[in-house]
Amino acid sequence: MTFNSFTFLLFLLIVVSVTRLKWSWRGKKAFLLLMSYLFYAAWNPPFVVLLWISTLGDWFFARWMYRTENRLTRRTCLFASLVLNLGLLAYFKYGTFVLENFTILVQSLGVDWSPAAPNIILPVGISFYTFQTLSYTIDIYRRQAKPCHSFLDYALFVTFFPQLVAGPIVRATEFLPQCEEPKRATSKQLGWGLSLFVIGFFNKVVIADVLMAPVVEEHFRTGVMPGFLDAWVGTLAFSTQIFCDFSGYSTCAIGVALCLGFALPRNFLFPYAAIGFSDFWRRWHISLSTWLRDYLYIPLGGNRGGEALRYRNLATTMLLGGLWHGASWTFLVWGGLHGIYLVIERLLDQYMPKSRLWSFGPIQFLLGVATYVSVCYAWVFFRAKNFTDAWNIVLGMSGIRGWYTTEGQEIASPHGPFFVYIIIAVSMGTVALHWCLRNTTLETVATQMPWWLTSIILASLIFLTMLCWGGEDRAFIYFQF
Repeated sequence: MTFNSFTFLLFLLIVVSVTRLKWSWRGKKAFLLLMSYLFYAAWNPPFVVLLWISTLGDWFFARWMYRTENRLTRRTCLFASLVLNLGLLAYFKYGTFVLENFTILVQSLGVDWSPAAPNIILPVGISFYTFQTLSYTIDIYRRQAKPCHSFLDYALFVTFFPQLVAGPIVRATEFLPQCEEPKRATSKQLGWGLSLFVIGFFNKVVIADVLMAPVVEEHFRTGVMPGFLDAWVGTLAFSTQIFCDFSGYSTCAIGVALCLGFALPRNFLFPYAAIGFSDFWRRWHISLSTWLRDYLYIPLGGNRGGEALRYRNLATTMLLGGLWHGASWTFLVWGGLHGIYLVIERLLDQYMPKSRLWSFGPIQFLLGVATYVSVCYAWVFFRAKNFTDAWNIVLGMSGIRGWYTTEGQEIASPHGPFFVYIIIAVSMGTVALHWCLRNTTLETVATQMPWWLTSIILASLIFLTMLCWGGEDRAFIYFQF
């Protein structure tokens, strides 16, 4: 069940309607938990068992950790939680990848060995809820939080359906306190929550799926050596598609949660207006970047121990962040590129002379353009199916293969030049919008608008969405992670 399906709209209507009835708060939470399991089971019912295993395991490990002062016992419980969660993640997400690469290694040594395909199915959302439950046990190990007193509340924290399968990654300290008092969305919360859902739905259906997805699939097809124009059209289309797809999901999730009276953390803040790569990661997938900072970068040593160790920690964090996104060497390269970007940025910040010139408007804009272009080059490895295709596109973007694609392999022309202009205009319009709003939020903009203008915009988004949407529930990109 995806947000962009008729089934989910009916599901949401039922859930919101029932939770607005006058009955006990405990009963409403139990109902939300049941609906969350139903929501997850719509993909593959047996995988609900994995949710139960993670929920029960971390519930007991956290309580045992908190109740004892024995250092060995506490570390044993933490280790058990890490093994349980990361073990499940490693098997389901990386089992096939490890086996394939081990087979290649063995065969390269002259051993004729071909194991049977493991046929492992990746449970949707396992990367997200694994990080979520791990943050709970790690915070309790660090004495930064206390175990939840209600198993119902904790189970709802793990499985809360709006953000279960693709985030935002919520911390227990953010969500569990909201479970203590009865929640019933006010008319203002309900209105803004539905508005956010409309915005996210429009981004996903109209921009990501209808406009960008066909172009991306065509330009990133295997075996094509694109010229400059085609390579950049495809890459710009993907940069827009992945933002509108993923931020669209997060916006829908935040809106749905608000309709139920819950507040989820912001996950995007106009990232294509970032000036520098540290700024980019403060704006892109914020819940993941802060998770990696707090539970990986800082434990590795963070900024402590000298420059060399700091750069090592940065590179390691981004490499593992890339691998978190998918079991593929191309994802590792994507993360590695961002690690290199961050290291270069730190070096320039340390050794470049300080000057007020850097804060001059045109210079800031040029730095922003350089950031966006570098992010686009990295996106190629995120999207391409293999290194050969990625390298062909990078060469095309660099102008080495000329302006047009090789004869017989045309990409842009089947869509027609007008359609290509639309793709470029929408992509650049998205970047321009980010720059216009980089120092504000959607909430602030909405509150400053007259009600009639907000109504016209929302009505237009609904009309365009209904015009383009045929009820197809094309999966969100981040479901595969």
